[in-house]
Amino acid sequence: MSDYRIEVSVDDQQLHLFEGDEPVRSYQISTAARGVGSNEGSYRTPTGSFVISEKIGDDAPPQTIFKGRKDHGQWDGCECDHDLVLTRILWLDGLDEHNRNTKERYIYIHGTNHESKLGTPSSCGCVRMAANDIIDLYHLVEPGTPVTIHPPIKPGGKLIFFDCDSTLSSIEGIDELGRARGPEIFAKVEALTNAAMNGEIPIKEVFPKRMEIIHPDRALCDEIAELYVKTITPGTEELIARLKEDGWTPVILSGGFAPLIMPLAKHLGIDHVEAVPLSFDDKGNYAGFDSNYPTTRNGGKPEIIREWKEALLPTRTIMVGDGISDLESRSETDFFIGYGGVVARDAVKQSSDSWTEDMSRIFELVTL
Repeated sequence: MSDYRIEVSVDDQQLHLFEGDEPVRSYQISTAARGVGSNEGSYRTPTGSFVISEKIGDDAPPQTIFKGRKDHGQWDGCECDHDLVLTRILWLDGLDEHNRNTKERYIYIHGTNHESKLGTPSSCGCVRMAANDIIDLYHLVEPGTPVTIHPPIKPGGKLIFFDCDSTLSSIEGIDELGRARGPEIFAKVEALTNAAMNGEIPIKEVFPKRMEIIHPDRALCDEIAELYVKTITPGTEELIARLKEDGWTPVILSGGFAPLIMPLAKHLGIDHVEAVPLSFDDKGNYAGFDSNYPTTRNGGKPEIIREWKEALLPTRTIMVGDGISDLESRSETDFFIGYGGVVARDAVKQSSDSWTEDMSRIFELVTL
């Protein structure tokens, strides 16, 4: 058996192949855009010690698409947002306590349809490589080859988190879902939302009550998703563009629902959304929400921010929001900006590091 081993540098976005202590190959790669981490569903790259557990794709032509590790034909080269698994798969298995779920998370070293992004963190958790590089590496290593993924030690840019409802958009999505069900249901839902945002009722209690009342189907959610885009707060589009140009990574951090918010995020050019997943059955009927998602409870937003900080090692972390659940994140941020351009909550205004009712002022505030 050969004496090969693989080392992956998240900081340098490089994969190095060694034979003994001698470097043999170096390849440009992409690890996760969301940084490092081992939690299921985190879309982050695990770190630590691993082995190659399986090799898949021995004789497959370059650019073969794998789904469920099965050949699904050739990629036609068209651009798409999807993270395709192409050409070859080296399936990793974790050896450390914190990364033992790696194989169950389907973390691979694989070819990608996003070769132009190699050299920058941009994957959904796997280690991406160019087609020619993964073929070269694949022929050199065998199952059992040790792999080490080194955690980052270099600072990872600047993070800014935005609440969505009554911040990036002038609506409260859950209230609009209720409004669509009629005035009586809307009144009940709106009262519960305001009580939660004012800190009068724990968020954990409010979530199931509202959803039991509304039972939103996919069609209604799609309708409200369009409304989010139509009600973007003035100055938001320009603000997000300026922040990205200045090296900030914007993240939507919301107690709202992911399917409703994703179109807004795409419109604004925000790649990362932390919001509550919804489920629908095959007919599009409501089938529940993820009651364990952190933003369904008080203290959930700082928990998510803490995970992002551990994953990316940002030099600065800021939160912008209008509600008490946003204000809770102040303990995990360097600066909290209370936003009152839609709803001005006195408790948030009094405890914010800075307050504004003008979205266009936020760039000035974060660069002070």
